[in-house]
Amino acid sequence: MTDHSTRKRRIVVLISGGGSNLQSFIDACADGTLNADVVAVISNKAGVKGLERAANVGIPNIILDHNSFESRAEFDQSLGDVIESFSPDLIILAGFMRILTPQFVNRFIGQLMNIHPSLLPKYPGLHTHQRAIDAGDSEAGATVHFVTAELDGGPAIVQAQVPVLKNDSADALATRVLEFEHQIYPLAAEWFCQGRIELRDGDVLFDNQLLPVEGVNIEIHEKT
Repeated sequence: MTDHSTRKRRIVVLISGGGSNLQSFIDACADGTLNADVVAVISNKAGVKGLERAANVGIPNIILDHNSFESRAEFDQSLGDVIESFSPDLIILAGFMRILTPQFVNRFIGQLMNIHPSLLPKYPGLHTHQRAIDAGDSEAGATVHFVTAELDGGPAIVQAQVPVLKNDSADALATRVLEFEHQIYPLAAEWFCQGRIELRDGDVLFDNQLLPVEGVNIEIHEKT
């Protein structure tokens, strides 16, 4: 019988676009820093680069066009059925540009992770980098969090902080933050795969200790 602690976990990744965070998962699985396999990639849009990234390494890639469903609830039901067919341990939202229904979220509660390009609870929603600049913030960053029914409101697992530079543009800041996203997202997934983090009663436990509201704050240095 396979030792539960060493078994490779099964990950399904949901995308809507280029899939750069998806690539970080593919790479982490390949180099062994993430003890898992990406078993499927599902996109709600055809022709996006993320599907190509999956195909290039032989990962099943599926298009489920939300426009072909009568309602959000029907799309989410079908999406959930497709996800379940791959028996995942963890479901990763990697630039999946759909607001998920509470019914979908509750179906997979504790197995759904997202990354958001701000230091939550600051700036849920869109245009996070410009909002940080406009507010005069000295730091921006990214947050990996469990998904709950509240948009970008699930409890944080880990954050990385990125300085906002003088005369920064939203695009320049986004590029720097993305580099950090590619490091902290697979890391959070590895903690999950090791059984070190879990969502319990709306809180995140790390090694059975309650995390603060901002999650684990780790120092990651920009690559030179």
